[in-house]
Amino acid sequence: MPIIQNLTKLVTIVAFTLYAGASLAKDRTKIVASFSILGDMVEQVVGDHADVTTIVGPDADAHVYQPSVADARAVADADIIFVNGLGFETWSDTLISESGTNASVHVATAGVTIVTVDGETDPHAWNSLLNGVIYVNNIAATLSEKLPAKGDIIEANRKAYVDQLLALDIANKATLANLPANKRTVVTAHDAFGYLADAYNMTFLAPVGIDTEAEPSAQELAILIDQLKADGAAALFVENITSPALVQQIADETGLTIGGRLFSDALSARGGPATSYLAMFEHNLNTLLTALERN
Repeated sequence: MPIIQNLTKLVTIVAFTLYAGASLAKDRTKIVASFSILGDMVEQVVGDHADVTTIVGPDADAHVYQPSVADARAVADADIIFVNGLGFETWSDTLISESGTNASVHVATAGVTIVTVDGETDPHAWNSLLNGVIYVNNIAATLSEKLPAKGDIIEANRKAYVDQLLALDIANKATLANLPANKRTVVTAHDAFGYLADAYNMTFLAPVGIDTEAEPSAQELAILIDQLKADGAAALFVENITSPALVQQIADETGLTIGGRLFSDALSARGGPATSYLAMFEHNLNTLLTALERN
């Protein structure tokens, strides 16, 4: 596979470019998170008591990402690595194993109740705030073990953050409870919102499955369009990590309105509306509600 070949080349480069100084004692703990949403969670818990590097940055698609030389260096030099797991980062195992890193690797989704889409594990578990709490608790447990001198600070940060996530979940459930049945079906670019659908009793349809690398056949797209014409949907939404072309085609053929842009697999760049996990969730729910109440 091209990604594996590229990673092999990358780690070969890294083996020659890491200099002797890298073996010296480090003053600060170095943490690597696989993608931007997870990186933000780690930063919220650890605060400024470690250096956090994110591999897949804002507005980037982790499904098709190809790590760079800088990514390989960061992994090689890390003390702690957090990944989402559930098959989300198809490139991470090779990057980590080939880098020669001595970092401990931790799966943030441990303990999550898995949702499946067409028989496949949905890796987008962060799209439930209650799962977000599981992520944060897993991160905090690891950091408390690895940074025992900062244990009290980490616990205080964890509790404050979890309280925010739970409060937002309660508020969302109260707001969405009033949404009528005919306003609960929407279409997005790919199947990233199964956990959100379960959390808030909604239905999300998509022309593309859980992996953005896949493309729907003409027949699959036609079936979805026919279904939408027959059964209806409240609104369509584009995503920050995918081309809007498919969603626009569905809008053109069904007459459905595009209700805005959702952030599915990555945060927004600085200055955008979703620069943190909490901000992303608030933006997505506000965007959904605004479109659904309007239509």
